[in-house]
Amino acid sequence: MKAMLSHELGGPETLKLTELDTPAPDKKQVLVRVHAAGLNFPDTLIIQDLYQMKPPRPFAPGGEIAGEVLAVGADVREFAVGDRVLGLCAFGGFASHIAIDAAQLIKIPDEMPYDEAACLIFTYGTSHHALKNRAEIKEGEQLLILGASGGVGTAAIELGKAAGARVIAAVSSEEKAQFCREMGADETIIYSLDMDSREAQKAFTTQIRKLAGGDGVDVVYDAVGGPYAEPAVRALAWQGRYLVVGFPAGIPKIPLNLTLLKGSQIVGVFWGAHTLREPMLHAQNMADLLRLYANGAIKPRISARFKLKDAAAALELMMTRKVMGKVVVEIT
Repeated sequence: MKAMLSHELGGPETLKLTELDTPAPDKKQVLVRVHAAGLNFPDTLIIQDLYQMKPPRPFAPGGEIAGEVLAVGADVREFAVGDRVLGLCAFGGFASHIAIDAAQLIKIPDEMPYDEAACLIFTYGTSHHALKNRAEIKEGEQLLILGASGGVGTAAIELGKAAGARVIAAVSSEEKAQFCREMGADETIIYSLDMDSREAQKAFTTQIRKLAGGDGVDVVYDAVGGPYAEPAVRALAWQGRYLVVGFPAGIPKIPLNLTLLKGSQIVGVFWGAHTLREPMLHAQNMADLLRLYANGAIKPRISARFKLKDAAAALELMMTRKVMGKVVVEIT
């Protein structure tokens, strides 16, 4: 088998295509021939030891995969050779084969391509958990999405619309705004790349309130953080919910008096921990997503594809924040 391995701490340039022995699954595992691996921002962090999980080296990044079952362990009953599956693996996905716990896999329908399956679980899982379980979003509410053109952002657009919300997508360029409109966003905001000044932050809050009307937005989905967070919190309506999804722009400091004045909530979204702590709820959410996919309400938008040997270039693209929708490593 082949894998793109992180042998040393560093950026994408440190990854090396390596030939390895194909693993044999243990009694609770399944051996999967990987056809596609979806890229996510944590893949850029884990190779730099900046992620919560720090696997021993050498390891392959890649947290979500789709492929075909080649072998099953002695205790595995729910999968058989030939099954088409997607899986959440945290790392190890940038490889031609992976031995993975059966509990981390989900069967996929024949009509779902492997590339789309490899882009479903992480971004849509995060956004569905955020909007459904953490924000309890309701039909007719207004949803502001920061970083709306990225993987979790585009998933939030589709899921927000599926829930009956009015979606405002906030992005950094007109190209990204057009992409979000194509994804179904009702309104778009192009925010400044320089948000450090109080004037820029006030202008951003004003933009949000103008588009939202009334008291402001009911839910903020923040996958950006940094100086963009406080202006979004200030634009919350009474009893609004601010979802902490990620902070590639930095960890924000939010004045807590704003939550008192608005009766609002700051709600953490740690989807990885949710899948482990609430497995039944996670299973229900994944069933929701497969139904939404079958109904045409959601469909991963793949903007770039790379071969396994070019996985480092894929990660470089992710690190520049130029990705719109999803990026896939296709493994042939």
